[in-house]
Amino acid sequence: MPDLTREQRLQIMLTESELSAIDDWRFARRMPTRAAAVRELLKRGLAAEGFDSALQGELSKDFGVIPPQADSGGQ
Repeated sequence: MPDLTREQRLQIMLTESELSAIDDWRFARRMPTRAAAVRELLKRGLAAEGFDSALQGELSKDFGVIPPQADSGGQ
């Protein structure tokens, strides 16, 4: 059984469209909470292969949940 104590908090800022994409994914899979959905997405992302490492000089804003052209959320 996994350790369910969570002693660390991770806070991130999302655009409205990024949050909507996460919530849509969560509801489609009947995940109990937004936090559970984000943990599942992190688990899947960490297990994924075929991604390059970040390049030197890339900024946090260069990494989004959805492609920038589809994101009309506030920045």
